Amino acid sequence: MVLSIGGENHEVTSTGDGPVDATFAAIKKVFPHGARLQLYQVHAVTEGTDAQATVSVRLEENGKIVTGQSADTDTVVASAKAYINALNNLVVRREKTAPA
Repeated sequence: MVLSIGGENHEVTSTGDGPVDATFAAIKKVFPHGARLQLYQVHAVTEGTDAQATVSVRLEENGKIVTGQSADTDTVVASAKAYINALNNLVVRREKTAPA
């Protein structure tokens, strides 16, 4: 997987119990965190072979719960985007609750 953060490409490889698990593990290599996956949902928005999937991800870290969502015709891509969206929400939540 190649993940671009701030214009810098990070190339990582990972394995898992399937393509989505491997994708989440690869993202965790690029952005290490202690969040635990609580929910992973996939829904088809449209019908047919080019159906668009919406993915919802819920993460929990130290009592903070965040969600992320995304849609794409590729379920793995939608999953990666939803996971990253949740991680971004977690970073924002961390900053809001950090002591001054």
